[in-house]
Amino acid sequence: MTAAGAPVIALGQSSDRIRSVREFENVWIPMYDGVRLAARIWLPEDAEQWPVPAILNYCPYFARLFTRPNDDARFPYYARRGYACVRVDIRGSGDSDGRPLDEYVKQEQDDALEIIAWIARQPWCTGAVGMEGISWSGFNCLQVAARQPPALAAIITHCSTDDRYTDDAHYKGGCVIHDMLNWGTVFLAFQGQAPDPDITGRSGWRERWLERLGAVEFNLGNWLTHPHRDAFWRHASVNENYGAIKCPVYAIGGWVDAYRNSVFRLLAGLSVPRKGLIGPWTHIYPHQGDPGPAIGYLDAALRWSEHWLKGVDTGIMTEPVLRVWMQDTPAVAGLPQVPGRWVAESSWPTPRLQEQVLFLTGSRQLELNAPVESQLELAPIQTVGVASGNWCPSGAGAADDLAIELSGDQRLDDARSLCFDSAPLEQPFEILGAPIVALDLSVDKPVAYVAVRLNIVASTGESRRVTYGVLNLCHRNGSERPVAMQPGHRYLVKVPLDHAAQRFPRGSRLRVALSTAYWPLVLPSPEPVRLTLFAGVSSVTVPIRTPRDDDAALRPFSAPYVPPVAVAAVSGQPGSRQVEWDVGGKRQVIHHNVGNGVALLQAIDTRLVGDSKMRCEIHENSTDAEIGYQFVAGWERGDLRPRIVATSLTTTTRTHFEVRGNIDAFDGEDRIFTRTWSQSIARDLV
Repeated sequence: MTAAGAPVIALGQSSDRIRSVREFENVWIPMYDGVRLAARIWLPEDAEQWPVPAILNYCPYFARLFTRPNDDARFPYYARRGYACVRVDIRGSGDSDGRPLDEYVKQEQDDALEIIAWIARQPWCTGAVGMEGISWSGFNCLQVAARQPPALAAIITHCSTDDRYTDDAHYKGGCVIHDMLNWGTVFLAFQGQAPDPDITGRSGWRERWLERLGAVEFNLGNWLTHPHRDAFWRHASVNENYGAIKCPVYAIGGWVDAYRNSVFRLLAGLSVPRKGLIGPWTHIYPHQGDPGPAIGYLDAALRWSEHWLKGVDTGIMTEPVLRVWMQDTPAVAGLPQVPGRWVAESSWPTPRLQEQVLFLTGSRQLELNAPVESQLELAPIQTVGVASGNWCPSGAGAADDLAIELSGDQRLDDARSLCFDSAPLEQPFEILGAPIVALDLSVDKPVAYVAVRLNIVASTGESRRVTYGVLNLCHRNGSERPVAMQPGHRYLVKVPLDHAAQRFPRGSRLRVALSTAYWPLVLPSPEPVRLTLFAGVSSVTVPIRTPRDDDAALRPFSAPYVPPVAVAAVSGQPGSRQVEWDVGGKRQVIHHNVGNGVALLQAIDTRLVGDSKMRCEIHENSTDAEIGYQFVAGWERGDLRPRIVATSLTTTTRTHFEVRGNIDAFDGEDRIFTRTWSQSIARDLV
């Protein structure tokens, strides 16, 4: 293994020459216990004569089918430029053998060590291996790197996390986010997918599928039984020991994506060579970036890989450690390109930021000087949050879903929140980093939440969310050992908001908006909460960035290029989000539908089918609520029509989460398997 600061010097040809590629639809990689993992592999046709470094992607989303379009938009491009690309299905998923596993278990990482060793000793590989991936496969890039496989030379991790509790699709600020329920349902459907008999064999196909279905567990229920940051979440959270990662790391995210905070923590916590990049995008690769502008990411990734896997000086490590898209306006529905500019910092944290403190006043203003202390009351309204959008917009669907999943005009929520506005700005300024809101408060219940939004208010009145944070106040001193609030007692709590890069123009105003609910993004507290805020002591600290002249001289990204892929839309409908208000009954119902359609994978003549529906209901004056999900995923080829229908229904009461899950498996019109889970989970300071 090379030293962390030096690139791997590998024998092989540079990426200057475009090479013909051989694609292997499936190669079995054997594990120590006899389990075989399925891999799609792309090789330069002369790789056995001129060995090349390898790039591994490793996840459970079915390489032959569901990730095929995205894989085909990257790996043949890399292979033509001198890399072996290996896309592996995790044990128990896709076409791989074994039982379905929960997220990021040790067995998954153990298998990855064997995979990397297997790749490194192939005659077509120089022995240098990189990893890349997004979401799950971005997570395990970090987790596997922390296991220090000798052949792993560098990683590129997109839209991932270093902390599975604080920044993943389960909890945020100690509160349950609705994406846990959505993701838990989607995960059921993926874990139950039938392997492809054209790969695994027709004989015994249904029996193998039934065996897999019988091993599927209701992970959603298990996640809800771990409401605090315990050993369950600490496992595979690499921020437990950043020093365990010895290879270089390129961390990439987007301002619309839910995982942007991790990029900043990784840059601050790691000691290896590292870089960070954040664009305006959602949960998507940057060359497909939506909202735009997209970039020539494939070329940027090659510059990283050339340096660390081939020992070619591309200049990438002489460039600033952090590069971000400084937004002129937050992303909004109907805006395909977010206006702004690329800016950079040579280090993170950077000493160039200046903290500006603004005090929340009794007259509901933001002022530079601390005023006389006064009290403000915030009555509970459970439907605040209707303009929140999704925790991770389009994270489980297509980029087109941004139209219904981005946060909207905040005025509807602002009108029912406690808001504090600055005076119109006399001069523009920009922020970069995580604002912190300090609240001097008391509440009337032992378990209480607070949601804080930092908005930009235009001179015409529109209010757009720049960033936000939520905090279960029982977690005010940390999430490992939460402590109940003492009703009526006064506390000073700090609420960190998500990182942001935003320019505030002249004439605009800053707005801090507070609420004790943020539905449906966050499940409600056990009881409605009345909050008393002590204005004049409470404040917001924003990280002010001084523009750099050098930003104008940054190396430009190449034009975005998405290689053509053999996939065609057969049918589909745009997503929809409908909000129903029962004025007399003070009841709100939200219907959210995405992903309804059929896509044809032309290379293997296979149609992918999918559909996703959500229905959530809450009363304005009650925390008893209900969220239901249905997710359908399957595929069709000839006489094969396997399909999974997964559902969940979560009901909140003052004392419990009542959770029900169901999975139905269909072979054509025949239902061949069904299973239902039901759990009553006591609320433990959540």
